[in-house]
Amino acid sequence: MGSKKQSSKNDQQEFSCAECIQSSCYRQDRHFPDFCLSETVAPAELDGITQQYRGESPDARIARASAEVEGTYYGKLTRVEEIIAFANRIDARKIGLATCIGLSEESRTFMKILKINGLEPYSVICKVGSVDKTEIGIPDDLKILKGSHESMCNPILQAKLLNGQKTDLNVIIGLCVGHDSLFIKYSDAPVTTLITKDRMLGHNPAAALYTSGFYYKRLFEKGRNL
Repeated sequence: MGSKKQSSKNDQQEFSCAECIQSSCYRQDRHFPDFCLSETVAPAELDGITQQYRGESPDARIARASAEVEGTYYGKLTRVEEIIAFANRIDARKIGLATCIGLSEESRTFMKILKINGLEPYSVICKVGSVDKTEIGIPDDLKILKGSHESMCNPILQAKLLNGQKTDLNVIIGLCVGHDSLFIKYSDAPVTTLITKDRMLGHNPAAALYTSGFYYKRLFEKGRNL
């Protein structure tokens, strides 16, 4: 009996916010489940992080600007407009665009919108440097177009070039999964995302979740060799 209780306790500790249906952390109008992270986080740690959102540090200004845009324009603005509203509130004038080559036209349109709104965009495309994929050990048979020069994506160089431009805010426009991780890691400026690439779903990755009960049932299949 003791070991069974211990196993149950360990299983409970594995739960995270995705398993919660209460969401009392938002309004505090429901019961907090035993595994609730809001309940289990150390008070000193929570107080220390909360303190980071106070004052005039970059973290504090970003937190307040984000909350202000959310509260003022919730359900009223597109993400394009929200980025502009956020940039204005953190006094970001120079906006770096980390652009996928497949979304160059969208990037150009966004640049025009930023300029009209008094901001200074500067774009760096993912293929900057034009280094062939084989230079980093990618075999030719894993290229999209085999037997030709095919440049690798270069998110670290994208970040460094935008760092050199002293951008105040960087915006990801369709970088590949993983390349976006490297860009965020090496960016000096805060990073937000305008477009998340999903070639199959018109850059709306949430659609796979909305249709997972029918069109994309394969998402629940075990043993798929991806």
